[in-house]
Amino acid sequence: MGDKKEGLNRRSFLKAGIASLAVASAVPGLLYAGRFQADSLQVWSCGGLSEAFMEANNLYEQRNGIQVNYTGAFAAALGKSLIGGAVTEIFAGRVLQLAKTLRADNKMLYFRPLCFTDYVLITPLDNPAGIQSVQDLARPEVKVILPLGASPPGGDAVMGILKKANIDRAVLKNMIKKESCVIKMMPAIINGEGAVSIVERRLTRQDAFSGKVRVIPIPENLFPPGPLTFTIGVMKYAKDRALADDYVNFICSGEGQAIFEKHGFIPASSAKGQMLVEQLGVKDV
Repeated sequence: MGDKKEGLNRRSFLKAGIASLAVASAVPGLLYAGRFQADSLQVWSCGGLSEAFMEANNLYEQRNGIQVNYTGAFAAALGKSLIGGAVTEIFAGRVLQLAKTLRADNKMLYFRPLCFTDYVLITPLDNPAGIQSVQDLARPEVKVILPLGASPPGGDAVMGILKKANIDRAVLKNMIKKESCVIKMMPAIINGEGAVSIVERRLTRQDAFSGKVRVIPIPENLFPPGPLTFTIGVMKYAKDRALADDYVNFICSGEGQAIFEKHGFIPASSAKGQMLVEQLGVKDV
């Protein structure tokens, strides 16, 4: 009788275990929810990375049962607030010096290279002005619209390209509109109000603009080095270090990096990204 009862208890235990596993399998992330002490993570990044981070965060939440509280905003403003005492657990910022400053101030535990951006010319799909290279922006009567009023490093980076190409004065004469917002500028190129502009490639991958402009490369030697680099780091305020490290590892994994590539960035893990890591010195020291 004791053996029979023990057998029943064992079968009941196995059934309960199988049922629990089925429930866990049906709820994304439930199998992993016990791995970490915290059930949420606060992530800040500069706004240019927002679309990529939102997609990556959704996948991470589904996989791990963790809530990612994400904020994407103007990088300089976020950086200034962090230096001034604001608190977040993960920060992905633009411009390498910002990450180095946060490290030197002991506010960031470490950082890793995340991705890089590059710049392209955009024209209406039919390219009525026949733009082929950055030098064409200086041709007489070419209608140029540039985001020179955009917050740093946006407008500064575009002006840096023009100066390196030694065409800044001629292009400024052709400029019919000086925009302060790249997003607001894009429709003016799409509808042909302007013949050409300079933007980060990532803009051409956004759903609102993908396939609606012609994209023409700009030689890399014209790019200003500062705005090219994005890093991701764990802040000293991370409530659960294991969770923060796991999140950064996911973002820097092949799967995470593929999401950033899809959104128009050069993954740090790619061959081109590794070359830029060395060339621009994107290393935590």
